[in-house]
Amino acid sequence: MELNKPLPLTELKKARKPIRNINIEHKERLTKLERFAVWITDRIGTMGFFLLIFAWTVVWLGWNLMAPAELTFDPYPAFVLWLFISNMIQLLLMPLLLIGQNLQGKHAEARAEADFEVNTKAEKEIETILLHLENQDNAMQTILKKLEK
Repeated sequence: MELNKPLPLTELKKARKPIRNINIEHKERLTKLERFAVWITDRIGTMGFFLLIFAWTVVWLGWNLMAPAELTFDPYPAFVLWLFISNMIQLLLMPLLLIGQNLQGKHAEARAEADFEVNTKAEKEIETILLHLENQDNAMQTILKKLEK
């Protein structure tokens, strides 16, 4: 686009693309399994989940340390059952978390691209408006000079 020649408004309007809602597009593209992975990632990455796991650990270890020997089911010092269950939770959740984080990363990239498109379009429109204003200012200056004569 030349600096001295502003883009006609009709051309600018024709060049406009409709604004996309990346959030809706992203959600529509996800499969059920991907939605599940994102749901898991959103829930596990909270203080509530941390407190749940922490409370479960404290209760489990506390019971097996302080309960009468005949009522304990996972004896000190090994806590084999607790370790097994904890490791299984980790093994099952780790891939889901990674998948969810990858999907969230792709969503963030799509939002950044959409923001860039909007910013580029706004920049072109602002430049066109400024050029039109500059041309109007020049025209008004010319008219004023002619009126002063």
